[in-house]
Amino acid sequence: MSNAITRHIPNTVTCLNLFSGCIASVMAFESKYELALGFIILSAIFDFFDGMLARLLNAHSPIGKELDSLADDVSFGVAPALIVFSFLKESGLHYPDFLTPIQSYIPYLAFIIAVFSALRLAKFNVDERQTSSFIGLPTPANALFWGSLIVGAGDLLLMHVNAVVIVALVIVFSLLLTAEIPMFSLKFKNLGWKDNKISYIFILVSIPMLIIFKLSGIAAVITWYIILSLLTQKANK
Repeated sequence: MSNAITRHIPNTVTCLNLFSGCIASVMAFESKYELALGFIILSAIFDFFDGMLARLLNAHSPIGKELDSLADDVSFGVAPALIVFSFLKESGLHYPDFLTPIQSYIPYLAFIIAVFSALRLAKFNVDERQTSSFIGLPTPANALFWGSLIVGAGDLLLMHVNAVVIVALVIVFSLLLTAEIPMFSLKFKNLGWKDNKISYIFILVSIPMLIIFKLSGIAAVITWYIILSLLTQKANK
């Protein structure tokens, strides 16, 4: 295979990530939350393989780096923002009386997710510290949190949670995207317990969460990931 063809393979996979993210955004806008989550997951798969292929084929390029960030902001920024936007417009979602005059404007706050995702991706591109771990919540994790929360626990949210809680979560998770908080990576250097203790603890707790909570367990696992990262940071101080 010629170098001219090889160097375009990772970028092609990145474009598939973008294409899938665009479809996820349309599905989210139409309140087809399950399909939106499905295409976000597909985007995450493409996002994993474009980086892996770039390393395997030694096909890194400045264009690929920029294209990857643009694709990720659509798939993991705009798409989850549209999921939340549509959910905040659900007729069954309770709004406190004091928000009634501005209720029609509140859903637009969901796009804070897209803005902070773009900031997080731009920061990642210029931050040389994020080679073996992350600083701030990765955008795919944030997107999967929102998608799985709305799909897996949407009915419970409509019954027991009001719009203020959703908006508060939007703000908290958006700030986590750009927060100066070290987040561990699940990359294994070997299979030993000592070098991978945090990853093993994370996985051992995550499995029963997924079994018990099913689809919404993904949101629980990501919350656990954040908590464990915070505990690890505190223990290392």
